[in-house]
Amino acid sequence: MSNILIVMSAADVWERADGTAYPTGYWAEELAAPHERFVRAGHTVDFASPGGVLQPLDRHSADPAIAGENCAHYVAHAQKALGEFGPLLPLEDVDASAYDAIFLPGGHGPVVDLFEDRDLGRLLIAADHRNTVIGAVCHGPAALLSAVDDNGRWAFEGRRIAAFTNEEEELFGTADNAPWLQADRLAEQGARLEKGAPYEPFVVQDGNLFTGQNPASSGPLADAVNERLEELRTSRGR
Repeated sequence: MSNILIVMSAADVWERADGTAYPTGYWAEELAAPHERFVRAGHTVDFASPGGVLQPLDRHSADPAIAGENCAHYVAHAQKALGEFGPLLPLEDVDASAYDAIFLPGGHGPVVDLFEDRDLGRLLIAADHRNTVIGAVCHGPAALLSAVDDNGRWAFEGRRIAAFTNEEEELFGTADNAPWLQADRLAEQGARLEKGAPYEPFVVQDGNLFTGQNPASSGPLADAVNERLEELRTSRGR
């Protein structure tokens, strides 16, 4: 089957516009639901981050009042998967050619470090050139901003993308004091943003790029990635 790389942020704090610190980490559903579905489909999954640092759990994603009644399952699965994998791969050591898909979960971490991580940018540009499947959910699409080539061109300019919206950021209570908003920055760089209803599943495919709007989109996005990987496997087998 396929090899999939999940790239996590290494950030545990999001510095707000007024200088205050907002604790962050990986969002359990956005990591666990895709991982669970990838493994169930028979794929091998690796984890990587800047410096190989293991990001903590975003505690909001463990609160049923915020993350829904299934959040305990996602937390347990994520912690088990990460524990069994062991030390994360440092992004600087990752070879894009080793993977059939790269997946970028959210939490606010990607707007702290991944959006400007040069190693991730190199990896994404190489993956896109190879037509590797690239998936990103919620704040994960901010990580796509790192893919700027030596001529200053963003690799995903003009692509159709779903991402956590300004409206959802406002509803979550983190918009007013944000240093910048993901949806605005993506649009400024030339993304063609598409959106569904707040906090409802919404997935967009543009070629090899698959994006989901929010945590509820994590599972459907993983299903779309799995379907594409199966299509590619079948076509190669003919």
